[in-house]
Amino acid sequence: MKNGIAALAIAGLLGWTAPAWADDPLPRAQPEKVGLSPERLARIATFARAEIDAGQIPGAVIAVARRGKLAYFEAFGQSDRKAGTPMTTDTIFSLASMTKPMTTVAALQLYEQGRLLIDDPLSKFFPKFADMKVAVWDDKSESVRDTAPAARQITIQDLMRHTSGLSYGGSGTSMLHKQYAPSSNGAARTLTSTELMDKMTTLPLAHQPGTVWEYSFGLDVLGFVVEKIMQKPLGEALQEMVWKPLGMADASFVVPAEKAGRYARGIQEIPSPLTRTKFECGGGCAVATPGDYLRFASMLLDGGKLGDARLLGRKTVEYMTANQLPPGTRSQLRGSFADWGFGLSVAVRTTEGVARDAGSVGTFSWPGGYGTYWWADPKEELVAVWMAPTPVGPTQLRYRHTINALVNQAIVD
Repeated sequence: MKNGIAALAIAGLLGWTAPAWADDPLPRAQPEKVGLSPERLARIATFARAEIDAGQIPGAVIAVARRGKLAYFEAFGQSDRKAGTPMTTDTIFSLASMTKPMTTVAALQLYEQGRLLIDDPLSKFFPKFADMKVAVWDDKSESVRDTAPAARQITIQDLMRHTSGLSYGGSGTSMLHKQYAPSSNGAARTLTSTELMDKMTTLPLAHQPGTVWEYSFGLDVLGFVVEKIMQKPLGEALQEMVWKPLGMADASFVVPAEKAGRYARGIQEIPSPLTRTKFECGGGCAVATPGDYLRFASMLLDGGKLGDARLLGRKTVEYMTANQLPPGTRSQLRGSFADWGFGLSVAVRTTEGVARDAGSVGTFSWPGGYGTYWWADPKEELVAVWMAPTPVGPTQLRYRHTINALVNQAIVD
């Protein structure tokens, strides 16, 4: 046993692949049995080790599944460089905005139960949003020179697709944006849900509802709607509706003390999930393991079910992962998802070319701001999850492009 522990410590220091400590999230298959080249998949390890050796990240985990089978599931480096803890496949990561699709799946279950409609006005649940004002911008769109009445009310669909007119502080540099908290995680650690909602209803919307895609607190507000309908905290609702049915054993809004040693700590400090936030934010505060999220993404890829657990009907998933931006919508999607469309909480690829990566029309995805990334490709029946605690900035964008290339180039059938 001592020799095994020592070997793991050495493997972590050298960036070698660490063995899995958890049960596999999906049934295993040899890569070649599902049309993937083992030799080409090995390029992922070469890349990950080089990044670790260069000091870009302490470690990483990647999972690749095709046709419902787990073909590649590896951990590299360390989960905590200071403590010398080897990275393992059951390491727990902060998901940041990868929380958003889970909140949406819970809301869509309420839609399927007839308890929530896609075009319900937000004011049905929170009346203060009934008479919102909208910013009238100066010629440079830098300052608000006046306000005008909203042409229509914010709907549940607007919250899910970021067309509500709400914003994040990090979505712009204007004085209006500076009055918002920068992110979901930032807000959840400084404001209560009531304080956040009151703040948003006193500010003008950045745009008329339905006209502009701008990244926002929409999914946090959707989480509050789920709480109101379910009459329980969002974490309890997600545990009941998503995490427990899918066997996502480590998904939560807080890492309990007994699991703290499995939490991935990066080079850059981020808001810690070891203590509770003031509210459970549906836009960015959850944690999970790569295996947990692989099960969630596989459920979406398989039309709303995983094994015997069905969370959504197939048509609902098709609706969620279809482009929801009408012609004429001004999109501010940037980076990895420039030239993509957007569904309900996920970006949706609408062209074979033009986009910055190889892939298929119909692929859907949404990353997390602390270095987590996933996508599902229905045409190739493929899901990939990459988690590496990565400093905020261009390195994350480079990793998304690189991991996409490394996984797709391994498809050989």
